[in-house]
Amino acid sequence: MKLEDMSARLRGLVVFRGILKAEIVARFRRLLETVNGAQGIEAAAEFENLLLEQGGDWTAALLDVILEDENLCIRRAADGGAGPIASACMDRELAFLEQLGGLTLDDVTGGNPAYDFLPRWATHPADFAAAYAARLAEVGEKGYGMFARYHVFTVQDGELVPVRYPDPQRLEELPGYEQEREKIIANTKALLAGLPANNVLLYGDAGTGKSSSVKAIANAFASQGLRLVEVKKNQLYQIPALMDTLARNPLKFILFIDDLSFSSNDDNFAALKAILEGSVGGRSQNIAVYATSNRRHLIKETMTDRSGDDIHEADTRQELMSLSARFGLTVTFQRPDKARYEAILLDLARQYRVQMPADQLYLKGEAFALRAGGRSPRVAKQFVELLAGGVAL
Repeated sequence: MKLEDMSARLRGLVVFRGILKAEIVARFRRLLETVNGAQGIEAAAEFENLLLEQGGDWTAALLDVILEDENLCIRRAADGGAGPIASACMDRELAFLEQLGGLTLDDVTGGNPAYDFLPRWATHPADFAAAYAARLAEVGEKGYGMFARYHVFTVQDGELVPVRYPDPQRLEELPGYEQEREKIIANTKALLAGLPANNVLLYGDAGTGKSSSVKAIANAFASQGLRLVEVKKNQLYQIPALMDTLARNPLKFILFIDDLSFSSNDDNFAALKAILEGSVGGRSQNIAVYATSNRRHLIKETMTDRSGDDIHEADTRQELMSLSARFGLTVTFQRPDKARYEAILLDLARQYRVQMPADQLYLKGEAFALRAGGRSPRVAKQFVELLAGGVAL
């Protein structure tokens, strides 16, 4: 196939049209279009500059872009496919892209000696159709588009934005609350398996690892198709529309609301109720809400509220108190007693390779906790990190 024809085929992609937005593809396209002109060498250098950052193998770079592309065929893979016309188009485009991914610099330039000083990028034989068929088969675990590249997201203006460098918290780094976390893990496994899963409220004292537990669970099950969406309280009104979009996604999602509480006249209260209860079509089976709070009753209520002029004051108070009940699973993280605190200290000292006799570790750790306002896993970690850093205590 001539370069002019390849350039036209690339511009005319239908199913994989999204890959044209990828920078590596855009630079290769410019090279094809300018190789016989004055800007050809510059286009080749710009393409190779980016390709070297991605490993230097053009076949691998193009295949990675294709496998992560969000398109009609992969979106409908879990629902029986996109139909015969789209599938046939996909097959033709994969065959063309496989040919494109095998082009070397000499293939593109026709052996023009003006390009001899440039490095030669690598290519390798690859079956794009087989690789993509495997990708379609595992879409429920790896997702597509940005969901294939990232597993933690935030919300901006009602749209999901990926977190490029999420907290790398691991479950094994959080000693002392394994029994509490086991309930949350079991619920998460049910969500991943497509079984009925509850919304979860992690309630308890500050510094006991509630938020860290949710993040660690998201990291642990990301390879099995779990994605975490962190939502701020003032964004709750934006979530119902987002949930309708996520409901069609083959992956499973945790909507994570950290440090949740409301005042009695907070408009976000109604928004959260709607999220927990679902739309008229019912709550989506691939989404669960995990929230943390230092308050068992999520509504801040004063004595003035109880002695106000509300005629149906009892009904109003019942409505406010009922929000916590909409979380099917409530897990309590209590401040550790002395024995649990010492066990946490010992485990963290092992993780950080702190060499100190256990009795001294307990004694100094307890003294540090008194100065810090009480025992907690957070305090224990701060103490051990100071020891590991050589700070005299």
